[in-house]
Amino acid sequence: MDKTDETFLEMAIEKAKQSVAQGGFPAGAVVVNNGKVIGEGVSVGNVIHDPTSHGEMASIRDACKNIQSSDLSGVVLYASMQPCIMCLSAAMWAGVARVVFACPQNKVSPEYYGGHYDSLLLNKSFLRPLTIEHAPSLEQRSLDVVRLWEKKLAGAVTG
Repeated sequence: MDKTDETFLEMAIEKAKQSVAQGGFPAGAVVVNNGKVIGEGVSVGNVIHDPTSHGEMASIRDACKNIQSSDLSGVVLYASMQPCIMCLSAAMWAGVARVVFACPQNKVSPEYYGGHYDSLLLNKSFLRPLTIEHAPSLEQRSLDVVRLWEKKLAGAVTG
């Protein structure tokens, strides 16, 4: 991972903060093609009543809309959290080449991912596996957004 990756991953973490501010889940993503953001998304499925509206899914939809194609061959998906199996599968179907994420699945409750599964193992079974990279240098920044969201939830429950 280089400085460019860090810059785009920081943008995904900022999208996660925006998601929390909008009442959504603490996940955000950006899709980048040749050094340019072509899609971005927040995880507000609970707000818009769409269980598929995760940050990664929203950023893939946005990118496809912006380039007027469902073919995202060669792009990079930057995600504040490790993509769930739905988002990883959508990235594969869209032709995403590489996924870079900050917060790994094992750092949060299994409830956030709908259970215990190994998305890296699933990726290996794809006909077109993606390159998946964890960015430990930004893990804590993403986890801070998750913890902020958890505190907001706890306040809503007790307040």
